[in-house]
Amino acid sequence: MGNYLVIGASSGMGQAIAHQLVKEGHQVYGTFHTHPMHSTENINAFQLNVLDDQLNLSSLPESIDGLVYCPGAINLRPFARIQANDFVDDFNLQVGGAIKVIQACLPALKKSGNASIILFSTVAVQLGLNFHTQVAVSKGAIEGLTKALSAELAPTIRVNCIAPSLTDTPLAAGLLNTEQKIEANAQRHPLKRIGTAEDIAEMTCFLLSSKSSWITGQILHVDGGMSTVKI
Repeated sequence: MGNYLVIGASSGMGQAIAHQLVKEGHQVYGTFHTHPMHSTENINAFQLNVLDDQLNLSSLPESIDGLVYCPGAINLRPFARIQANDFVDDFNLQVGGAIKVIQACLPALKKSGNASIILFSTVAVQLGLNFHTQVAVSKGAIEGLTKALSAELAPTIRVNCIAPSLTDTPLAAGLLNTEQKIEANAQRHPLKRIGTAEDIAEMTCFLLSSKSSWITGQILHVDGGMSTVKI
């Protein structure tokens, strides 16, 4: 079984991914920042702030079979009310942090010989959605990073990106805090429901596994059909 690093494993999608990997028999190295988590037999938990200049990843093994970068933010505001520094802060968390972690882990990923990196975008990059400029800018950069990095790291490291629609996680709690909001958002999707962290975890674990060994450089839309289906 493999060694997998999940950045942001203490809640939401990261937590679901870590638990799914453990269920499949893997060893998980999971980081947390503001939401503490505890180590178990199959999860080595440690604190990490991806905004630090120097990342302490000394607890990792020499070889890593997969890296999943989950930190993100959903700040939905009219463009005219967003300061330029707000875009920079989002970029530092969602793109700069991913870049630093990937660079720090490259030697361990290369030692695996068949490693996989998973990044996250959003349906808002492909669709024009009101008040989504801040998140779309950063996640658009993530999609570009995915494409370029998959070319540079082939054939030994695969790089793919998952672009969800609205998913029921703590990050989206403010958008789903009433039954009316849940139902209204569900009806916007062809499959008529909100995504779950487990939906994303299943796709992530597939992309980490040898079952997806001929897939790289892809932006996979796990979004209830929202990006492509009109009904």
